[in-house]
Amino acid sequence: MNPLEHHIVKTAERQRRALLLDLDGVLWDTLPVMEVGWAAVQQEHSVSLPFAAYQEHLGRPFHDIMRLLGLPNADILLAAYEQSCALAADRARPFAGMFDVLHALVRRGWTLGVVTSKPLHRAEPLLARTGTPFATVRTPGRERGKPAPDPLLTALLDLRLDPAQAVYVGDMAVDQECARRAGVAYVHAGWGYGRPDEPAPPIAQVPADLLELLQGEAEIAPQLVEAR
Repeated sequence: MNPLEHHIVKTAERQRRALLLDLDGVLWDTLPVMEVGWAAVQQEHSVSLPFAAYQEHLGRPFHDIMRLLGLPNADILLAAYEQSCALAADRARPFAGMFDVLHALVRRGWTLGVVTSKPLHRAEPLLARTGTPFATVRTPGRERGKPAPDPLLTALLDLRLDPAQAVYVGDMAVDQECARRAGVAYVHAGWGYGRPDEPAPPIAQVPADLLELLQGEAEIAPQLVEAR
């Protein structure tokens, strides 16, 4: 590769941009499905905690939520939860206009990816229905889950991109913390299930707002991690 070709390749790499998205509360409204799943946990295993207690920790892997709620036997609870969620899967609905936004971003040259705490076998059918190619899909695995930066950083490794080349869209404070710790710019989905922490990030009130926000993506800077 001659110097000119090398320069062109490097310039193209710097110009590549990735939009990484959460799934629940960002791409799909799956709260009705999760409510059914949690009702099964309550009924089958005499769990008294209301769904609101579970919802407070959305964005984290299931086992991490059980630990925070002080509930043992997470594997057994997960089996009941997932079985009922599978039966209620048709209650999930895409957020209005979300698919059109994804298609528009692809036309603008954005690379799309998904970083979610939903297991892969439950995420794949929903993602397939978007009709949009996702260059990477990261679900819970061996690495730490959100709010640790691991899922975002692993997705960036898949894409061979630096954190400065990506924006993450989430709807919970754990998504914001994950992005902050990964050095990735963050946009909060105001149509989702949670509120952001301070300092307040850019907020898209509806999916279509992403098109305007990302048109000036250079102004969306990563939030700095405070020294501890």
